[in-house]
Amino acid sequence: MNIWQRQVLTGVVTFFVFSIVLLGFTFMAFPVASLGDLWSRKVIDLPYGFLVLTIAATAGLVVGVSQGWYWKSRIHSIELKLDEMAKGNEVVYEDPELFELKQIENKLKLIEDKFTKQAELSQKLATERAEEREKSLQEVVVQERNRLARELHDSVSQQLFAASMMMSAINEDQPSNDEGTGKQLKMVEKMIHQSQLEMRALLLHLRPVALKDKSLSEGAEELLFELTQKVPMEVEWIVEPLQLDKGLEDQLFRILQESISNTLRHAKATTLSVMLIERDHKIILRVVDDGVGFDVEEAKASSYGLQNMQERAFEVGGTLKLVSLKNQGTRLEVKVPYRQKGGING
Repeated sequence: MNIWQRQVLTGVVTFFVFSIVLLGFTFMAFPVASLGDLWSRKVIDLPYGFLVLTIAATAGLVVGVSQGWYWKSRIHSIELKLDEMAKGNEVVYEDPELFELKQIENKLKLIEDKFTKQAELSQKLATERAEEREKSLQEVVVQERNRLARELHDSVSQQLFAASMMMSAINEDQPSNDEGTGKQLKMVEKMIHQSQLEMRALLLHLRPVALKDKSLSEGAEELLFELTQKVPMEVEWIVEPLQLDKGLEDQLFRILQESISNTLRHAKATTLSVMLIERDHKIILRVVDDGVGFDVEEAKASSYGLQNMQERAFEVGGTLKLVSLKNQGTRLEVKVPYRQKGGING
């Protein structure tokens, strides 16, 4: 039996009992000779006893139905709130008039707050575990990159250098009258030279991208100085001492590494110019070479490296502009708005 049926039955029984009591008071106030007089005496053309029972039954039915509908709707409302809470949805609370219903809704709010806090705690723990796994994975990747870089430098890179020296000596000793063989040997020497550039670019990719305890300016100068020792290319740079946030420094350093690597692998450049300065509350990183150039629009659609640099610039709120003309070189420029904490720039 549901609450609606129970309320109807309770109302009818209550008013039926009330009618019996009313008839009893009638006997006491207006004594009658027999019970039959209740049915023989008429009020508004109806026997008095029948009228009393009819009014009591009708009133009980009306009151029972209204009470049953009211409590059924209130319980249904609580059931819906519990259902939304179980689904994890936000619960919309009413402002009931009855004190008991207010108490129930207050308890529901406490339960919802507890569920919310538990969900936030679970998400926080999941995020921390994911970050720990990612950090561990990154450490493993960095260690493996370092190992590969060392092995490539100690083996393949050294062998390429030795092969290049031997080919240079062979070409110098090659008789000038053997033009066919001379061209082939020159081509082999050129291929070895290009392989050396590819290897240096690969080693640049494999080396750790983190600055560790260095600032961006220190890391950039160290990278460029090392480049002058290993690459037959004129390298110039203007690097100002900058005090930047760690995240911004890391992203700009990775963009610098990626751009230099692209120059070594594809540009066939003889000069490379790098500028890292701060002007008008903007950090400016500019990399210019005099290489063969390329089609920028075509490269943006197919080059993962260019897309990666652009995403890094956007991530720190900056912009990346790339201009390249065939046989006239390439210019890459990154501008990042930056203000030191407190609104004062160094």
